[in-house]
Formats: sequence, C-alpha cells, structure tokens
Amino acid sequence: MNIDVMGLIGACSYALDCVEAELTQVTNQHSKRVAYLSVCIAEQMHIPEHELQDLAVCALLHDNALTQYIREELHGDITSTAPASGRPLIGIHCSMGESNLKHLPFLTDVKDVILYHHENADGSGPFGKTWQEIPLFARIIHLCDLLDVYCRVRTFTADTWQKTKHFLSENTDTLFDAACIQAFFAAFTEAHFCSLGDDDLEKRLWSKIPRIRQELDFTQIQALANFFARIVDYKSPFTSTHSIGVATDAELLARYMGFDEDTAQKMYLAGALHDIGKVAIGNEILEKPDRLTDEEFAVMKHHAAYTYYILSDVEDFEEIRDWAAFHHERLDGSGYPFKKTAAELNTQERMMACVDIYQALTESRPYKKGMPHEKASAILHDMADRGWLDREIVAKVDGCFGTAS
Repeated sequence: MNIDVMGLIGACSYALDCVEAELTQVTNQHSKRVAYLSVCIAEQMHIPEHELQDLAVCALLHDNALTQYIREELHGDITSTAPASGRPLIGIHCSMGESNLKHLPFLTDVKDVILYHHENADGSGPFGKTWQEIPLFARIIHLCDLLDVYCRVRTFTADTWQKTKHFLSENTDTLFDAACIQAFFAAFTEAHFCSLGDDDLEKRLWSKIPRIRQELDFTQIQALANFFARIVDYKSPFTSTHSIGVATDAELLARYMGFDEDTAQKMYLAGALHDIGKVAIGNEILEKPDRLTDEEFAVMKHHAAYTYYILSDVEDFEEIRDWAAFHHERLDGSGYPFKKTAAELNTQERMMACVDIYQALTESRPYKKGMPHEKASAILHDMADRGWLDREIVAKVDGCFGTAS
C-alpha cells in the first residue's frame, strides 16, 4: 500500500498534542516547535532531504512515551546536569520511546535517536554518553527540546532572544555540542526566532518537511497502525485495547466476507485510527462509568468528526478516513456526527459500525466484564431490526466471530 507516512505522523503529532494538553495543561505545540527548530538546524548542516523527513518524524514523536514524559519532563527540571544515577526515570522514558518507534517505516537508520535525545554533551545525561557517542539527530533534538522548554514560560521576544543566546553560550560543551549551537545561530536571526510564537508555525513546518510517499507491506502497515492505536488507547485505561481490537476484528471480517488483501489491510488501518478523534475529548467524559448527560453525550459525539478532520490532512486517504470516521453513522440517519443515511454509507463503512459496537460489547473494561459472543450478537441483531445496522453484515459478524469464539 502506498502511504503518505508524513501526513499520518502529522495526525499522530496532533493526537500527542491533545493528550499533552489534557494531562498537563500545556497547549503550546511543543513537539511541532521542536520539529521546526530541528529541521532549520539540519538544513544548515546540509542534511539530505530524505533524512530531513526522518529527523522531522523523530522530533515530532520524541516524547511518544507519554507516561514518562509527563512525570519526568513537565514536572521536573530537565535542564539539570545531574549524573545518570540521579535521573533513572529519564532513561526509562527514552528507552520506551525508542522501543515504540523501532518498527516504524523510516527511510534511514534512526537507531538510538530517541534513546539518546536527553544526553548532554559532557556525558552527564541518563546514559553517560558524550556528544561524540550519540547520533547527530539525537544531539539536534536534544538542543531543540531543551531550548523550547527553556523558552516555554516566556514569549518569543527580543528579550527572550538575548536570554536564549546567553543560555546556549553558557551551556556549550556541557549540555550542547558546539556544532549544533553554531548551526542554530546560522539558522536563526532575532526576527526568525521571534516568529516561533506566530500562529503560522505549523504551516511553515509542513512546508519545510519533505513528504516522501512509501510503499508499505502489511507488517509495516500493522506496525504503523498499532503505534497510532496505542497513542489513542493510552489516553484512557477504560479503552486501553479498543482501537487495536477494532483493527483486528475489521481485518478478520473483511477476509471472512471475501474482500481482497488490499481492502483487508485498509480495514485494519481504518480500525486502528477510528477513534483518533477521542484524543480531543476530556477524560472526565471518556472515563465516566455512569450514563452521560445530554450535554456530555453531545461533546462525546464530536470525536468521530474530529477523526474525520484529523485524517483529512493525509494525502489520498479519503477512503480510509471515511471508513474510520463514519463508525457511528446509522442506516436510518439517526447516527452521528454527519447524519449519513443508508444511501450514503458503503459496505466498509457499515462493517466498521458493526465491528466497533461488537468490540465495545465484548471487551472487558475496568468497570465491566466483556459480554459473551451470543449476547453481543443478539444486541447487534436487535439494532439491525431497528434499522440502524446492516442486517446482512450483522449476520456476517455473527458467523465470523461466533466461529472464532
């Protein structure tokens, strides 16, 4: 399958921003600013275009291990140069982040970039590595990450620029290596630096990053999809395996119904992404075990629309986007968020609606035990009788997963 990987990474970075804002009240697009700073520095170091894409991906996802990110970086002093033995959690965060990315389809070798992105030039970081021992991309991201954290409580003004120059100068060869600092000053004038707070930063970032499409096999698609699903499902332990469960069921149902390999793979990817819009919904709603109020349910219903809009920026992804985003639509037009009717819903979109409900009913959550297949199937058949779900597809779900159970 030919995929706009950079577009999907952009969607994922949006999800990370939403989770960060939800759990830490930080809303300043940290990962995107780190990516922009990194690419600007790399251009001064004459990094080839195809490597720039991989650097951008690593920078956007450098804090993908969110649990550790929140605990170690936002609630701690990451500019500390304490020895490794005093900062064990930073190493855990880096190790988990490295592991999460190891199966993503990079164009070049990015081994150890995330693992060592908190290493200091003088060897005082969590793994005790000096700048000569770590990849260039890790050194660039380290500088940009700490620089953005240093500037976080300030606006990007001429005064901040002067303080930034002093911060970098006094930490040359301790926190940062001289080559990266030199490239930073070659890339940024005072005016360019002050523009980092402008509303068009994200637009400028995407204009700088190459979007090299990649031909991926199913193993690579699964790795990419599962990475996104973990970001979504991590947000709430109440639905900790839902996205991967829907992805797996959607693929199985597609194969059971006789669809070709390409469609089965697309269904897996759509299933993994179907709830990406939930990252924009507060956990006080997602994790409420009781019935939602009308006001809360109105907010919850927005998540499918968010999925649609988040995935709309991925090139040539309209088909998979619609399969993912229309999972709460109903044949009689009573669904949400777009009130689609039977005439507007294709087979794959109808399948995803059935699979999402089936998975939600049969999976266990902290507040409930998953239903047996027979009970879940009866509920789906009742929904088909009410004109909400496709009767023939419900029968296929019964046959596919009844056999499996």
